Amino acid sequence: MARDGVIARYRDVQASAWGIDVPGVTTVLPTADRVIALTFDACGGPHGSGYDHALVAFLRAHGMPATLFLNSRWIDANIRVFHELAADPLFAIGNHGTSHRPLSVCGRSAYGIKGTDDAAGVFDEVTGNRDRLAALLGHPPRFFRAGTAHCDDVAVRIVADLGERVVNFDVNGDAGATFTPGQVERAVLGAKPGSIVIAHMNHPAGGTAAGMAAALPRLIDTGFRFVRLSEYVW
Repeated sequence: MARDGVIARYRDVQASAWGIDVPGVTTVLPTADRVIALTFDACGGPHGSGYDHALVAFLRAHGMPATLFLNSRWIDANIRVFHELAADPLFAIGNHGTSHRPLSVCGRSAYGIKGTDDAAGVFDEVTGNRDRLAALLGHPPRFFRAGTAHCDDVAVRIVADLGERVVNFDVNGDAGATFTPGQVERAVLGAKPGSIVIAHMNHPAGGTAAGMAAALPRLIDTGFRFVRLSEYVW
């Protein structure tokens, strides 16, 4: 859908829900299988443009697939690494927005980060990075996660009109890369069949890599396997 069409369709539509789990957002896989979808955000800009090489090396060494939600600014700061990740069949690339803003049609904020102001702002936040990824990958991304993972129900409808699905999580693996390794381990071990885990791959000094390295083999030992979102979500 074109920008003018989105603005016209949603100009007078009021949001009725706000947060991480609102109507239209996928937070778990639709299955009772003992599978877990690992997802890692790379936020960019003041929210961190680093690269957790240890985390990615661990996933590769153990053949653990994941969906990587990459922000436009992180891609710009790590273009060589981006191409390496995009070429690796272990990983799928998701859209984490252009400026890492919460998606709102009325300027709501989350964690001190102001969201988009209206339907036009939602369109720009989604499509700026969507178009960048489409040019780099040769195809548009299927999944979107807003900056801070917060959105309202109207914004979720706009994302769907733009051909993407908003995917969040039911297991917060590292609390924005603030957890210690032990906290990451405990959080991730709380995953259930069909869980979607969020963590971050843009803070190499954090506890994410070590915590994941401790938790993920234990989950495998209990019969879990790891999948990309696209294996269960359409």
